[in-house]
Amino acid sequence: MKVRSGSAGMLLALFFIMELLVLSGCKKKPVLPTLTTSPVSDIAVRTATTGGNISSDGGADISARGVCWGTSSNPEITGSHTSDNKGPGAFTSNLSGLIPNTLYYVRAFASNEAGTAYGNEVTFSTNPVLAPVLTTAEITGIEHNTAISGGNISSDGGDDVTSRGICWATSVNPTVNDNKTTNGTGTGIFSATLTGLTPGTTYHVRAWATNSAGTSYGNDRSFGALPLAPTVTTATISSVTRTSAVSGGSITSDGGSQVTAKGICWSTSPDPLVTGPHTSEGTGSNPFVSQLTGLSANTFYYFRAYATNSAGTSYGNTRTFSTDPVIAPSVSTGTVTSVTLTSATGGGNVTSDNGGQVTERGFCWNTNGNPTTADSKISGGTGTGVFTGNITGLTQGTVYYLKAYAINSAGTGYGEQTGFSTSASDIDGNVYKTVIIGTQLWMQSDLKVTHLNTNQSIPDVMDDTTWVHYTEPAYCWYDDDPSNGATFGALYNYYSVETGSLCPAGWHVPTDNEFKTLEIYLGMSESVVDLGGWRGTDQGTKLKSTTTWLFDGVNTNSSGFTALAGGYRYGRDGGYNDKGIIGYWWSSTIHWSDTTRGVYRRLSRGETGVYREGVIKSGGKFVRCLKN
Repeated sequence: MKVRSGSAGMLLALFFIMELLVLSGCKKKPVLPTLTTSPVSDIAVRTATTGGNISSDGGADISARGVCWGTSSNPEITGSHTSDNKGPGAFTSNLSGLIPNTLYYVRAFASNEAGTAYGNEVTFSTNPVLAPVLTTAEITGIEHNTAISGGNISSDGGDDVTSRGICWATSVNPTVNDNKTTNGTGTGIFSATLTGLTPGTTYHVRAWATNSAGTSYGNDRSFGALPLAPTVTTATISSVTRTSAVSGGSITSDGGSQVTAKGICWSTSPDPLVTGPHTSEGTGSNPFVSQLTGLSANTFYYFRAYATNSAGTSYGNTRTFSTDPVIAPSVSTGTVTSVTLTSATGGGNVTSDNGGQVTERGFCWNTNGNPTTADSKISGGTGTGVFTGNITGLTQGTVYYLKAYAINSAGTGYGEQTGFSTSASDIDGNVYKTVIIGTQLWMQSDLKVTHLNTNQSIPDVMDDTTWVHYTEPAYCWYDDDPSNGATFGALYNYYSVETGSLCPAGWHVPTDNEFKTLEIYLGMSESVVDLGGWRGTDQGTKLKSTTTWLFDGVNTNSSGFTALAGGYRYGRDGGYNDKGIIGYWWSSTIHWSDTTRGVYRRLSRGETGVYREGVIKSGGKFVRCLKN
């Protein structure tokens, strides 16, 4: 058949294309390298040597090789590994940063374009760290208070010696918990000086060295510090009067010899000696106290302790004092008692006339603090001893400050200041004791008034349904029993509080913030005082009385607030609940998130904190008044 020339060209082109396809299909793709892991050698505490042998590159260049290791089987290069150049053949890898006394798994690896291959897995364990080996140097240069020793560290145990030195004590085999020096790091010979030794005392010495395995010691050596004369210190003067004083001394060292005499010597000139006035307080090294007698009033003296042993007499540091002149009397202020609306009983105790006859004594008071005899006062005779007096004409519900005083020729002496507060009364004539807590003056019992301070009567609402729906001021006695009111006070709805006239004139229902002030004074953290619910630690126990709380023996009433467990009246059904278990007190603050509720404080049996929340205004709670 005759073929056209144009067709022949097309056949030839097709032939060449088929040849190229055949040739490209014959080229082999690379595979993973083949390799083995070398045995581990040169194993140390933190290092070892291994490697691998790449017997086949898999048909492609080796781009990375090395060894990977870990504490679990089949380690990979994503963990600890070395990078040891490229190409096939044998290679060596150095492992470092190992953990002592640890089992490791090791594999060689090699990477080409086909991926990463691993050799066989081998295991080894690093060597443990041993304690250092060392000896203690001989003791030289022995003095009264110092000596020289040292050590020689012949082996570091396989890990760096991080500290070394000598330690000493008066018992055999001292440790680093006794006296010690610290003298650098590493192995070899070192020297150290012992200081602060007690003369005439036998000591034991050992060198020590520390590495990661622990602390080891050299051999025990002993020596005796040289003795010397006693060392004595003079005690401060005390109990100084016009004719006597008390001092003493401490013998810090007997110098290595028995103390045969000790005491205090004194003079009106510097550096007194035992040849002048002195005391004798026996023998031995125990501390001693000396009574200096026969002194002259208002005189400047020098004194010092002394101690004698076979080496001689030593003296302590020289101190000075002056005997007392006549000074103002010493007086203490008594407890204020029998406090009423307008009166109280005060007093004091003149404990010493301090050398001058007491010509007047008594107590003074004011409302500003730090009273003096220029303020109101009552005189209570002359001389020393206890005295009392009655104060009248006080203002009810007021804080007063009182001091006892006594006068002699040197001036007026005052006792410590004490504060007290008079009782308060309401418009019905009920009288309430008061208590100062921090900067606040509180009534010490709950309000029981039945009229606002405007003289408007407050209804006593007994019916439960009426109570629940009542939106005007109202009160009740728990269980509608007036005897409960005599003990616990009245329960009021919040509409009574909102009048602003429930407490007596000059007093008010405390705000939420004023309750916080009380709680913070009693130790509540400011970080929790704004929270709702139970807050604080023991503030509840400080507020609660030690009575009326059933089965609750943790209360201290240390604040004097005297909160009683009077129960409450439920605002949703008008029922009475939990007398002896719970007490609630209204604040004058509306709830922070709901204006239909008033904020209250609650104390509960078994709870030591204080509960802060709000409740609907028909709830029946107690009211504790705070002074304006």
